Amino acid sequence: MKNKKKNKKIVYLSFERYLAQQLKNKKFREAYEEEGQRLEIAYRILQLRKQRKLSQKELACKLNTTQSVIARMEAGRQNFTTDTLQKISSVFNRKLKIEFVK
Repeated sequence: MKNKKKNKKIVYLSFERYLAQQLKNKKFREAYEEEGQRLEIAYRILQLRKQRKLSQKELACKLNTTQSVIARMEAGRQNFTTDTLQKISSVFNRKLKIEFVK
């Protein structure tokens, strides 16, 4: 008698379903939300800089920092202090609004 291999069907989840499953884990969800907030801030800084037609180097000079710090900010690889965010808002003549929401 031949040993037959069973054809097992591999089921691939869509990213949305995979993410939904992962978000059920509290630690994962907290880390995901924190990263999302950092990326949202990073994207907003990038938008403001481009609207003003500033280079990363020009923005760095206005913030008294380096171009590489601006690049990290815009890539979401930089943690932001409230002081840094306040300086950025001043450069763009914006008010900084931080909310605690439920």
